[in-house]
Amino acid sequence: MNLPLLLGFTQALALTMSVAFMTYVCLIVVPYLRYRRADPGDPHRLEWHFFVPCRDEQAVIGDTVRYLRGTFAHAHVWVIDDDSTDNTVGVVRDLQGPRHGGDRLLHLVCRKLPNARTGKGAALNSAYRALKNWMGKHADTDRAVIVVVDADGRPAANCLSVCAADHLFGDPAVGAVQVDVRMSNRGTPPPDTGGWRRRFGLAMVRMQDLEFRSAIAAIQLSRGKTGTIAMGGNGQFTRLSALDSIAHGLGPWRGALLEDFELGVHLLTAGWKTGFTVDTHVDQEALYSLRRFLAQRTRWGQGTMQCGRYIRRIFDSQHLSTLGAAEMLYYLAQPWMQLLGTLIYPIPFLLLGYRAATDFSSVWTWFTDGAWLLFTVYGAFGLLPFVIWGPIYRRRCEPGKGFLRSVGYGLAYALYIYTFYITSWRAALRMAQGRNGWTKTRRNKELPSRVVALDH
Repeated sequence: MNLPLLLGFTQALALTMSVAFMTYVCLIVVPYLRYRRADPGDPHRLEWHFFVPCRDEQAVIGDTVRYLRGTFAHAHVWVIDDDSTDNTVGVVRDLQGPRHGGDRLLHLVCRKLPNARTGKGAALNSAYRALKNWMGKHADTDRAVIVVVDADGRPAANCLSVCAADHLFGDPAVGAVQVDVRMSNRGTPPPDTGGWRRRFGLAMVRMQDLEFRSAIAAIQLSRGKTGTIAMGGNGQFTRLSALDSIAHGLGPWRGALLEDFELGVHLLTAGWKTGFTVDTHVDQEALYSLRRFLAQRTRWGQGTMQCGRYIRRIFDSQHLSTLGAAEMLYYLAQPWMQLLGTLIYPIPFLLLGYRAATDFSSVWTWFTDGAWLLFTVYGAFGLLPFVIWGPIYRRRCEPGKGFLRSVGYGLAYALYIYTFYITSWRAALRMAQGRNGWTKTRRNKELPSRVVALDH
């Protein structure tokens, strides 16, 4: 076996993948850094309906409903209970009752087994059908907008006016809008913890905030150029007429674990435009626990793999440009590329270690004669696409943080990203085993603090 030749080939392949990814990062950073705020619109031109899917959300649903009804006084709130075993229904019924003025804008949709607990998409479809029945056949579905909010979600007070802007729902061709997502507990340590557990929990939350507000926001803004802005599970706004156009008797949300991206695929291939804005946001709680974080991202990764069934639909769509179709296909390839990366990236180091163990002097000579430069470039291109997000996050989101701290954020983010290689393998294993069920991620408030700490 010609080890130097094989080593050079694997290094070149890995370096090519890294350079391609670095180029992609540079392309998405530019629109993000150049973004300027747009003028808001008049929210009273539209009718707003918040959908809040719940399963055992007694700990948070009361505060969420009070927030939504207090902040958006003219909006309807539809709580979808997915056969909770706790007192979620009781909390909502209490808020609906006479003691609270008999709130006619608060609705409760109850699902029961065996039809319940079949995924978030199925729960949203139940609320969609309930809303259609409540509105009647002659309702103005172009004017009605559905807002999906998690049970711990807090949409910003200006979100309706921002989403009513001329370039968003003010444009009748726009079928859906996704808003920026922020972590409400950034900078807040996990309760009753100290030492490394406290620091780890703070770092986990910060990385999730950096990911959503910088990397994901930049990707979404760049998709505005390709016409492929995707939907997220929290802070997802969709025109009712757009949902009607893709329901086809089954409901607009389908069976993938990544039901938000799946919805976007159907909307885009049906000819609707989608929008994204960082002028407003929805707050949600980040996870302190690495164990729960890995479970959540495994579900997301598996959902992306499941959406591979739409490759032909994307490729054949006349509503997507060639660049737009390529962008969506690139996204769907991500978990598979991560699987490939875990096989390719370690090979140069394994081969080098084997050669050093058998002939150390020749390896040392080869290394000092210039091979060290190749490894330096290899490492730089492997780290820079991730480290760069620390200073970018500081500039756009946290200007009060010091530059050195932002570099530290970037280095931590590089480590954080490697968890996706783990979750891609876990997702692939679940797919191979036929395990396609949806599992709720437990909230921070649902766990005793000692359990949160031990989950690290």
